[in-house]
Amino acid sequence: MEEATNGKAHVLLIEDEKKLARSLERHLKREGYSVELSFDGVDAVNKVQANKYKLLILDINLPKKSGYDLLNEIRLQLDSTPVLILSARDTVEDRVKGLRLGADDYLIKPFDSGEFLARVEAILRRAEMSSNHILTAGDLTMDIKNRCVKRGDKEINLSPKEFSLLEFFLRNKNQVLTRKRIAEQVWGYHFDTGTNLVDVYVYYVREAIDKGHSCKLINTVRGQGFVMVDK
Repeated sequence: MEEATNGKAHVLLIEDEKKLARSLERHLKREGYSVELSFDGVDAVNKVQANKYKLLILDINLPKKSGYDLLNEIRLQLDSTPVLILSARDTVEDRVKGLRLGADDYLIKPFDSGEFLARVEAILRRAEMSSNHILTAGDLTMDIKNRCVKRGDKEINLSPKEFSLLEFFLRNKNQVLTRKRIAEQVWGYHFDTGTNLVDVYVYYVREAIDKGHSCKLINTVRGQGFVMVDK
């Protein structure tokens, strides 16, 4: 995959609010992205079938074909192009639906342009990493294909949930991850502030990968969440 910062990442922005679409287009182009616009679902399908994009930025409430239907159609065709949903629909059900249909992230309108660009960068970075089935942080190595985790020469056994959580940390290294984001994007759960489920699984993963090591990879950011530090 070409780097987003080299001016060659080709993005399709699918948004029927033309004023917003033009504004986002300007922000993306300033960061070096190549941007193509689409204002309805049917036109977007035609563009996706005719071109190769590094990222699809997708509104839900589109004329002619909804964003959900468009996303479902894309994934049924085994098209794995990363998708960032932009939507004013802010319920947990809507976010979970979008993620389960195959979106890589879900950003609620209105949003800050800085956060929007950061989400775009993160998705492209994860997509680049996923093209290689080996993920690393320090002396920790995860082999996605063979479901194998090692720290140094020591193999680490993880449950499926622990493996998914560690993979999420590795794909988002040096980023603070909130409990809410972890719950919804790793397992598709509604985050309940009254439960410590996320903390429990973070503890399990820490015990597995950090215990006995002076360099701790997963750190707590007080009041915010957790971060995997890769120096």
